[in-house]
Amino acid sequence: MPIMLENTNVKTLDKVVVRFSGDSGDGMQLAGNIFTNVSAALGNQVSTFPDYPAEIRAPQGSLGGVSGFQVSVGTGVHTPGDACDVLIAMNAAALKQNHHFLKPGGVIIVDIDSFGEANLKKALYTTDRPFEELGIKDQIVEVPVTSMTKAALADSGLDNKSILKCRNIFALGLVCWLFDRPIEAALKHLKGKFAKKPAVYEANALVLQAGYNYGNNIHASVSTYRIETEEPKAGIYTDINGNTATAWGLILASEKCGRPLFLGSYPITPATDILHELAKRKDLGVKACQMEDEIAGVCSAIGASFAGNLAVTSTSGPGLALKSEGIGLAVMAELPLVVIDVQRGGPSTGLPTKTEQTDLMQALYGRNGESPVAVVAPATPTDCFKMAFEACRIAVEHMTPVILLSDAFIGNGSSAWRIPDDDEYPVIKTPNVPAEMLADGTWTPYMRRENLGRYWPVGGTEGATHRLGGLEKDAVTGAISNNPVNHEKMVLLRREKIARIADDIPALDVVGDKDADTLLIGWGGTYGHLRSAVDEINASGRKIAFAHFRYINPLPANTAEVLGRYKKIIVAELNTGMFADYLQCRYPDAAIRRINKIQGQPFSVTELVERATKLMEEE
Repeated sequence: MPIMLENTNVKTLDKVVVRFSGDSGDGMQLAGNIFTNVSAALGNQVSTFPDYPAEIRAPQGSLGGVSGFQVSVGTGVHTPGDACDVLIAMNAAALKQNHHFLKPGGVIIVDIDSFGEANLKKALYTTDRPFEELGIKDQIVEVPVTSMTKAALADSGLDNKSILKCRNIFALGLVCWLFDRPIEAALKHLKGKFAKKPAVYEANALVLQAGYNYGNNIHASVSTYRIETEEPKAGIYTDINGNTATAWGLILASEKCGRPLFLGSYPITPATDILHELAKRKDLGVKACQMEDEIAGVCSAIGASFAGNLAVTSTSGPGLALKSEGIGLAVMAELPLVVIDVQRGGPSTGLPTKTEQTDLMQALYGRNGESPVAVVAPATPTDCFKMAFEACRIAVEHMTPVILLSDAFIGNGSSAWRIPDDDEYPVIKTPNVPAEMLADGTWTPYMRRENLGRYWPVGGTEGATHRLGGLEKDAVTGAISNNPVNHEKMVLLRREKIARIADDIPALDVVGDKDADTLLIGWGGTYGHLRSAVDEINASGRKIAFAHFRYINPLPANTAEVLGRYKKIIVAELNTGMFADYLQCRYPDAAIRRINKIQGQPFSVTELVERATKLMEEE
């Protein structure tokens, strides 16, 4: 039975962290996403971390099948949090796998109906006292979630299996009560989710209300929370994950460059949602094709680019390896192509649902011959929108393939996002062949503009008949050429073309203590954790600055100047030191130290503070 007490404590916090956990089929991602959306609509900043297993439906109740969803909501939120204030455990296995994520003095809410003898055995407990066995001394609220869900839907006409699928929504209702979230907003999201299944919506609405009422009525010995909000910039806000933001950024780029968007891709975790999202957007003129394999995906995109489409292919690390020859063809043909790599743990199949930053060297150098491409990396889920747009802009304006290095953490994670106004993003200057060149016959396929990018004729345009292929081309006519001097010239031209992109991207920005002699560096999806660690270190009285790279190749033009200001440079990344090696090679005089993690999990702020502080104190 739940512990009862008349007086309920109310804690007011700048931010709180909640972790939902249960079986893969328990709907933890749905409950977590709805809670996140409701919080974002109230003006909270949000950051999420879906943490699900690679196994496809491991045995119910087993340790291998536990799925989690962690979210931080409030003000000053940069990460999903190192540890949670409240843990929801829908069964014994979920508690065992997740109790160590709870902060001291936190709250655990369990479905006590799922802690029977059989449940404990499946979760490999050795006693019938699970809380004592795990050494848990925090506030435990034992809620009969399964029983209460069945009671709420006793007259619904649903079968037992369908009723049990609503347990997550009971837990959501209880959490909405705990954090003073309006259930009307949650109901709106449920209605959208089950718009085509009114009976399912009605059942979940009943269960949501039952969970909320249960929290109101029990007066449990558990702290409730009031979360501070801040005044957001005026606009329309939504909760968005990185993959969806990427897809929407591509759509905006298509509109801004005046060319239709084509996606040729093969499904692969954790990038598949980009294909799913774009497949829904036929109303916006998007052509999304699921191809038979990764090679077909990139080759179809190259064909679409030749035909004048804004062409994209999406994948993860294993698919990027398969696409390498096709990307080399796009380099030789000098076609705009955006290759999205949502990185995951490797090598081979590796850790398909976990995050790493281990494809950097593959993106920079993983092709035969001298085959330079531009490489960019978003920093947060919402930044995926901006950097997807930027990848397209660079690809089109500089006529080159661009690799966008996202990762599983920001691709699956979400943040509150303000939908931008149209004038916040520039028109992309599409290098159409001037009409006078077509008229007088002076245009040639490799005629170059000031930035060394060639022009981009649409296939079938009168006067623009040409061929492109993988064999080396004459620098003027575009005809096949085996001339050694011409080959060297073309290699150097393609290299210089990428280098000149540095003149067309923002300078590297530095934040933190302006008097620091130590600089912390990151790139890609580690931004939130690194920024939070820098804030904590400076708050402790030490001095540290922070620079985060979104543009990898070329590096920002002021990179050497920035690195030269600091006596000590610390590069933190989720690999064995790839970006540190890259910087050290380019700037051999920089005193670079390293913080590396390769566990398939994001950094924690605590470990970053500890390791960076230790390096700062070293002579």
